[in-house]
Amino acid sequence: MTIETGRETARETGWDSGRDADQEVERLRRWRLVLGDAGADGTGCALRGADAARDGALEALYGQRPQPRSGRGVREGGGARAAGLGASAPQVARWLGDIRRYFPSAVVQMMQRDAIDRLGLSTLLVEPEMLEAVEADVHLVGTLLTLNKVMPETTKETARAVVRKVVGQLEERLATRARATLGGALDRAARIARPRHRAIDWDRTIRANLKHYLPEHRTVVPERLIGYGRAARSVRKEVVLCIDQSGSMAASVVFASVFGAVLASMRAIDTRLVVFDTAVVDLTDHLDDPVEVLFGTQLGGGTDINRALAYCQSRIHRPADTVVVLISDLYEGGIRDEMLRRVAAMKASGVEFVTLLALSDEGAPAYDREHAAALAALGAPAFACTPDHFPEVMAAALEKRPLPIPDMAEQR
Repeated sequence: MTIETGRETARETGWDSGRDADQEVERLRRWRLVLGDAGADGTGCALRGADAARDGALEALYGQRPQPRSGRGVREGGGARAAGLGASAPQVARWLGDIRRYFPSAVVQMMQRDAIDRLGLSTLLVEPEMLEAVEADVHLVGTLLTLNKVMPETTKETARAVVRKVVGQLEERLATRARATLGGALDRAARIARPRHRAIDWDRTIRANLKHYLPEHRTVVPERLIGYGRAARSVRKEVVLCIDQSGSMAASVVFASVFGAVLASMRAIDTRLVVFDTAVVDLTDHLDDPVEVLFGTQLGGGTDINRALAYCQSRIHRPADTVVVLISDLYEGGIRDEMLRRVAAMKASGVEFVTLLALSDEGAPAYDREHAAALAALGAPAFACTPDHFPEVMAAALEKRPLPIPDMAEQR
């Protein structure tokens, strides 16, 4: 059915006005796009032009059953459709171009992730022409990092360019707010309560005493003086980011690496970044370049939180001025009781301990609830945190204030 015959059919079935007929045709068109080929007979609507192209792109991805991760094709029979992306890189590249043409960026990224998961296209991402065709986002970066060890040298430079593009976008989005929020927290921590006359910060002092303004005298009575913090020649705070690099934590690794670089750029914070699975790797020396940090990770493998925390604990010099941020889904493969004893010991020494189940825009992942409850009992509640909320969490930790913990029910 074309648009014209659809309008004629709609009128014949009781849709008298042209406007009502157009609305019915539009309704059938939308249902046809939703249902795909399976709904063609039910709607009686044939798609043309851009609609047909959109439908074809969707059919290639969602019109067949998922393939194995190995990338091999689905066996014949069993209801699998003949249409699809196949294993041809040129065909996939054309499909990637089509979806970028017909769908908005957020939808493109979702379809790319589905193609990688459903059709086993990970192996094609080691080809430079494929990387140049995809829409780069955090999830693609995670996939590339997973494939890092099997990439041919001809692809690695293209992959680095893709990762650098995403990291640059994240830094532009997050860095300014993070520096402002954390800089404010450090300034507040450095203020002098009883300053000498030359050290009085009159701007802050006046604002803090406005409630003591005397209108008849047109003056403010400064009952509380606020002084400038001393110029920090040495580091005042230490932050240790301890990041689980198991495969499920890919997005968190990307965001944490960006924030690690931001924190390292602030003179008043000594930042250490540690990633772990069953081994522990200290990537602090690469913090000036988050892309190098990311390519120093190895996503996948097991998890030994206890070993990672033991390493971090050994690198803490001033516990009362230290914040440790553990980013993990808490599926511990190491010694559970020893892990909990380490957290308790760090907190008893004065360390501010923050447990994040995820640092991403996707809410709380699957996580070990028993371990989360045990940490909460030690005064280190575990929660998921979005990148936009992370500066507020860190500011509270630096100032030793209660953490602004989101409602976990909203994150599920």
